Amino acid sequence: MAGRFQALAHRGGWLTAEDRPRENTWYAFAQAIAEGYRYLETDVHATADGQLVAFHDSGLGRVTDASGPVNSKTLAELAHVRVGGSDPIASMEELLAEFTTTFFNIDLKDDASVLLLPPLLAKLKAENRVCVASFSTRRLRQFRALAPNVLTATSPVEVAWYGFGFGLRRRPLGSGAVLQVPARVFADKVTLVRKDVIAAAHAAGRAVHVWTVDDRAEMERLLDLGVDGIVSNEIGVLKKVLIDRDLWEG
Repeated sequence: MAGRFQALAHRGGWLTAEDRPRENTWYAFAQAIAEGYRYLETDVHATADGQLVAFHDSGLGRVTDASGPVNSKTLAELAHVRVGGSDPIASMEELLAEFTTTFFNIDLKDDASVLLLPPLLAKLKAENRVCVASFSTRRLRQFRALAPNVLTATSPVEVAWYGFGFGLRRRPLGSGAVLQVPARVFADKVTLVRKDVIAAAHAAGRAVHVWTVDDRAEMERLLDLGVDGIVSNEIGVLKKVLIDRDLWEG
């Protein structure tokens, strides 16, 4: 996932307000691909019967017509659940099998996914078109041990060392190939994306991706700093910004 600027559609993103509830669905992903997006950001949870689905929350209640934990349902049971009132929950296996020229940034959301994702990637020969991330340093460490040839993002600990300046000269960036960071933290009062952080990451051979950026002015600021990728819900806005800068490759 390196070598060009990477525009990542966050959970597939949206073009209109009406599309916002349809996150992580076939509709959202297909729409982003139709817009020319090559990189999709998604999340993965395990089902009760050991399958993987593209879903962000641990519970079904926020975005679907069902309730209860995702991992309490089988894949067959989840097939009857609707996201945003209309869309089925997407199977990770089906997504990877269908969109064979698309790159996926996959966020591990539970412990079971750590064990289930490596054999799925091997089965579909998809190891070279994913980047795996997690907010859990432990999960990411375990995944790296199970799938050492799969690209991973930096762990939260690695991000903290670089983002707060502790590791700029004294600590290696770890095995994460991509430094994926939020634009700001602590109620938007502290920025982790600075020229020194980007320079240190680049010196270590790592790309810098920033999430989740929906404001055009913030996109412009980050591009001026030299980031290598932006994760956004506003896929139409990001595309326009990149076209204006001759960075769009969709």
